[in-house]
Amino acid sequence: MIPSTEKVWEDFNTGLKHFILERVADEPSAEDILQDVFLKIHAHIDTLREEDKLQSWIYQIARNAITDYYRTQKATLNLPEMPYVPEDPFDDVVNELIPYVREMVDSLPADYKEAIILTEYEGLTQKELAVRLGISLSGAKSRVQRAREKLKFMLLSCCHFEFDRLGRIIDYQPNCDCCSKQYSCVGCK
Repeated sequence: MIPSTEKVWEDFNTGLKHFILERVADEPSAEDILQDVFLKIHAHIDTLREEDKLQSWIYQIARNAITDYYRTQKATLNLPEMPYVPEDPFDDVVNELIPYVREMVDSLPADYKEAIILTEYEGLTQKELAVRLGISLSGAKSRVQRAREKLKFMLLSCCHFEFDRLGRIIDYQPNCDCCSKQYSCVGCK
């Protein structure tokens, strides 16, 4: 015989409240969840077929109610408009190289120079580059790829780079006499 809701309350109230409080730190919320659990028990106790499964059934209702509670919670943390981005310790090295890279870009053949400037500096997509230059998309992709390869070759011919495990530049050393951290590397070809 299935016990009444009152009997279930007497037998499980304290243990169930403790169970919920272990999972929900806010006592008023735990009380609300407990009330919801007993409302569901009251509404559905007549569907329980086996009395020996009563305890597991009640605790499953409680687990589901706790899960529902967390699903419906809204974020109360006010996030700043701009996310905090920690300063990259390698930015100094990259910023040091920017003028040299720009000089190398300027020394590229005109088609490649234009492709790099429009995509990397002005932010055009390769599709937009193709439209602007009146060439096919595959032609634009090839042009950008070749320009990047030429630029990479110039940089690696001029300097030895050290990278971290994520591929970011952490340091560099000139490879030839004309290179220094104060002068352009374009002369090394």
